[in-house]
Amino acid sequence: MSLSRRDFLIRSGLLAGGLMANGLWARPLVRKAFADIGDRFLVSLFLDGGNDGLNTVVPIANGSFATFRASYELLRRTGPGGLRLEPSVLSPYAIDNDPPTNTPLALHPGLEGLHRLYQLGKVAIIQGCGYPEYNLSHAVSRSIWETASRAAMGPGWVGRYLASRYGASQIPGLSVGYWMAGEFRQQVTSVLTASRLSELQFPLDDWYPDDNSAKLSAFQAVYASAQASSQPLLRYVGNSGQATLTATQAYPTLDNLYQTDRPSWLQQYNNLDTGTARRLREIAKVIYGVVQGVPNITARHFALSNGGYDTHANQGTVGPNQIHYRLHREVGDALEVFYHDLDDMGVADKVLVMIWSEFSRRPQQNDNGTDHGSQGPVFLVGGKINGGVYGNHPNISDSRVLNPGATWDGNTIYSQDNSDPHRSTDFRDVYGAVLKHWLAIPESEILSSLLQLDTGDPTQYWTSPQFDFVHPVNSQPLFLP
Repeated sequence: MSLSRRDFLIRSGLLAGGLMANGLWARPLVRKAFADIGDRFLVSLFLDGGNDGLNTVVPIANGSFATFRASYELLRRTGPGGLRLEPSVLSPYAIDNDPPTNTPLALHPGLEGLHRLYQLGKVAIIQGCGYPEYNLSHAVSRSIWETASRAAMGPGWVGRYLASRYGASQIPGLSVGYWMAGEFRQQVTSVLTASRLSELQFPLDDWYPDDNSAKLSAFQAVYASAQASSQPLLRYVGNSGQATLTATQAYPTLDNLYQTDRPSWLQQYNNLDTGTARRLREIAKVIYGVVQGVPNITARHFALSNGGYDTHANQGTVGPNQIHYRLHREVGDALEVFYHDLDDMGVADKVLVMIWSEFSRRPQQNDNGTDHGSQGPVFLVGGKINGGVYGNHPNISDSRVLNPGATWDGNTIYSQDNSDPHRSTDFRDVYGAVLKHWLAIPESEILSSLLQLDTGDPTQYWTSPQFDFVHPVNSQPLFLP
């Protein structure tokens, strides 16, 4: 069967659907695929809206070399609308001290499930993550974190990795939701997008469902013809189209497999009855499918998000009716079930979860919430994580933070000065550590093509990239061998 380029595009629905040019990459089921990272998995969990880092990793008392608790009490008040978390509430959730100041720290009580994983040594908390000349627009800062670049648009940092390792005939990842996660965006590999695996379908014409079998056969014939074409575009669409068609037939079967083989774990996710639990449940189904060797199940990179962190008002403290507590409880509880589900599968050591937000919140609270801030914590969760506190707590005792004025907005100060006891962590250092130590990418490649894409203003770069995080207490690396 011979097809012209135009006939192929029309018959495959691409031209009529407006999917060429920029639109081609915007539609989840028309992107292409991946390579292989051995037997490891990566999960990116985005806290959408700007998580309040100061009420997530909280000073309990002053340290040997800083007065962070005293400053916290000046910045966060008690009483109606107050956001202060008291030491008596925090002490059951204590973690390691801030490395340079010896300040006792605790997690927000809503993160009780995550705290239990921390006590097992499975959680690393990397403090003070940000970037120079921070932007407080949700859209802009989210894009900067997604792309590791100040470019208005571009490939995501994970997407660049996928594009460097995988091809059009593979499916390397799943974005759990209604759209492609920005950190996965690229134009070389395929990534599926679905809220529920059971609902994942190839985009056939819904007006005439009675002949779907014939339509699928026609698509397979069209893709086979395109794969044999000498034209790169047709060959590319043929490879990616066939991979997508195959995936949409394979991945929905994982729903029944998981329900049949792991009903007790399914019930634990369902008992939580939250969006984060449901999304992690879908990821668990795919990982289980890979573990069981289900044909055509190859995704090892996942993304999901939990929204609601834009807490300008009514942020609250502790209790089921408090917004920040409820958000943290949802994430912490779901992650705890997810980790133990993976452990029961025998793959907890093979999965890394990275939890991040586009920015933190301002240290000084407003009426009863918090405004957009700068530096916040990033969490890494997994069986091969050397758990503990890394990096430095943002310096909330700085006079510019405690007494903001016309020349400073009251946010914590980003600093890459190695002599600064409160040196910040560039978020790209965290990405670099994941790429280097989890995905086994050479550091030279990370710096030359995967992360350092900005040009011009030197403040857009790291002053000294540091991908080799070392535990401040046991002197072992962040990622265990």
